[in-house]
Amino acid sequence: MHRKENIQMKIAIDGPAGAGKSSIAKLAAKELGFIYIDTGAMYRAAALYAISNGIEICEKSFTKEVLDKIKIDIKYDESGQIILLCGEDVSKRIREADVSLGASNIAVIPAVRLKLVDLQRELAAGNNVIMDGRDIGTYVLPDAELKIYLTASVDERATRRVKELIEKGQTADFEQVKKDIAYRDKNDSEREFAPLRQAEDAILIDSTNMTIDEVKNRILSLAKEKM
Repeated sequence: MHRKENIQMKIAIDGPAGAGKSSIAKLAAKELGFIYIDTGAMYRAAALYAISNGIEICEKSFTKEVLDKIKIDIKYDESGQIILLCGEDVSKRIREADVSLGASNIAVIPAVRLKLVDLQRELAAGNNVIMDGRDIGTYVLPDAELKIYLTASVDERATRRVKELIEKGQTADFEQVKKDIAYRDKNDSEREFAPLRQAEDAILIDSTNMTIDEVKNRILSLAKEKM
């Protein structure tokens, strides 16, 4: 798969929690030779900062002074993407359940979103990127050459999340995980600022009955059409 010289391409993948956006985006980015930007990890890192510093996750807590202290960097090595929070590698910690819920709550705060959107756009500038999140195609990268809305049923997303947690050696209750996902869906779709929704020009992919490879190959095929 070869790109025309000097042609920059941005692929936006949006969708609800647990739809497999990050896993698919990583695989597709590797095959395309693109930079992968996990915006969800950035919100998780911001939530972890609040949790670690005893800051209540509500709009009044995130003053400019607090926001200026939240330093998030994304680095890459042979193992993949590393998320740094104030210089500390928090790549594993941000995947834990308390941070997941905190990320959903912090994502509805406009000041936090504005700070992270600026950073996301800076990372995307001048690069071929795949970026996944909740508002990439509608708000962060509205001019992306390819937009995907990736979803799956709530039950399927909960099943995948439970499997992921068990593989990491953590305990997981299906009904609680399902409840958490439904809560995050509600938070993401009903927030006032840049809510989760399918962009008008996004291609819908329902992965409920698809394998990871099937979804990845579908996105690679769509990307090839744009190159």
